[in-house]
Amino acid sequence: MFTVRRWWERYGTQTLLIGLAIGTAAIVRQTQGVWLMETYQGLTRPFQGNPNQAALQIENAQVLELQQRLIELQNRNQRLEELLGLVQGKKPEALPAPVIGRSADHWWQQIILGRGSQDGVQVNSVVMAPGGVVGRVSQVSPHASRVVLLSDAANQVGVTVSRSRATGYMKGQTGENAGTQVIMQFFDKVPDVRKGDTVVTSSFSSKFPAGLPVGRIESIDLSKSPAPEAIIQLTAPIGSLEWVAVYPPGVPNQADALPNPEPSPSSSFAPSPSPSAQP
Repeated sequence: MFTVRRWWERYGTQTLLIGLAIGTAAIVRQTQGVWLMETYQGLTRPFQGNPNQAALQIENAQVLELQQRLIELQNRNQRLEELLGLVQGKKPEALPAPVIGRSADHWWQQIILGRGSQDGVQVNSVVMAPGGVVGRVSQVSPHASRVVLLSDAANQVGVTVSRSRATGYMKGQTGENAGTQVIMQFFDKVPDVRKGDTVVTSSFSSKFPAGLPVGRIESIDLSKSPAPEAIIQLTAPIGSLEWVAVYPPGVPNQADALPNPEPSPSSSFAPSPSPSAQP
C-alpha cells in the first residue's frame, strides 16, 4: 500500500495528464475537430464584434466610394463648363480638345491633345484654358497634336505689362516653381512695373497674337544683370490641364482676349539683350 501511494505521488499527475491528452485526441479525431472549434468559438464570441458590423462597414465603404465618384464627376463637369464658357465667349473657331497625354519627365514642357489635323488643328495653333494662354501646337497628326507649353524653359515668348506697356520676353524656369511661374526679362533698363501688374502677349511676339493673358507680376528684381527681371505667376492652370481650347494661328486676337490701355509715353523699346532669342 505504501509503495502504491509513493508511486501515485510521484507519477499520478503525469499519468492523468497523459490520459487526458489521449482522450482529447481521440475525441478530436472522431469529431474531426468540430467539438474543439465550437468550444473555441464559444469562448471567443464575447470578444468578437457584431456580425452585422462587418456588413455595415462594407456598405459604408461603398457609399464613400460613390460619394468620391460623384465629387470627381462634379469637378469634371465644372471644368468642362468653364471651358465651354471660354469657347462661347471667344470666336467660333475655338475647338475644345482633351489632354490625353503628358510625360512625367516633360510635365512642364509639353502635352498631347486628342485632336488633330482632321479636326482642324494646325501647327502654331494657339492653345488656351480658363485663365489665359497655355501654349501653341508644335506637331500635328490626323488625330492628335503636341503642344509646347509656356512653362517650357526652352520656350521664349514676347510679353508686355498691360498697365505701362513695358516690354520684354518670358521664358520658363526649372526647379520648385516650374509650371506655375515664369521669368520675364525686360528690354528697358528701368521698366515701369509693379507687383500685381497684368502681363499679356506682346505685338512683337512671333508665336502668339498680341494681348493674350499670361499672368501677373509676382516679384521684381531691377538689379538683375544683364537686364531687369520679374517673376510672373501664370493664370492658366498648366499643371492640371484636362481640357483646352484650340484656336487657328493668329486667333484669338487682342480684342478677344484682354483689352489693353493706351501705350504710355514714357515706355521705350530696345533690342533684346539676347539677339539669338526670337520671342
